[in-house]
Amino acid sequence: MLRVAVVSDTHAPRFWKSMPPAVAEQLDGVDVILHAGDVCLPSVLDELATFAPVHVVAGNNDGPEVEAWGAPPTLEIVLDGLRVAMIHDSGAKDGRARRMRRRFPDADLVVFGHSHIPWDTEHDGQRLFNPGSPTDKRRQPRGTMGQLVIDDGRLVSATIVAVTP
Repeated sequence: MLRVAVVSDTHAPRFWKSMPPAVAEQLDGVDVILHAGDVCLPSVLDELATFAPVHVVAGNNDGPEVEAWGAPPTLEIVLDGLRVAMIHDSGAKDGRARRMRRRFPDADLVVFGHSHIPWDTEHDGQRLFNPGSPTDKRRQPRGTMGQLVIDDGRLVSATIVAVTP
């Protein structure tokens, strides 16, 4: 079984001054970390990488430093047999599922960010997952991140975890 932490929209240094303790707690023992963009400073990725390998995509607020760290606009990877696609901005809520299926036809799971709104739905056999933001909750009641459990090509669980009171 593979334990995966998912974060997005950390927006350092405006909102992420250093790793929040509640986020560090959630990273303890994970095998992989996915960051769905708007990192803003590569030092965030360095912090995350002290816990587990990090896969990241560039967000609309990420510059050349984050891209140089290894953040392409989109990413398609396989985690324990599960085909995962990542993109920062999946577009408007209306039509999102069809748009992501067209963009990533082979993905079992699409991880995205941008809206800061946690999202977890399945459509036409494809799971769409946005962890929200651990540091910039905007209109959400709490800051959040995600936890995934993958086993032999199957997404066993996807959980949105509150990391602020």
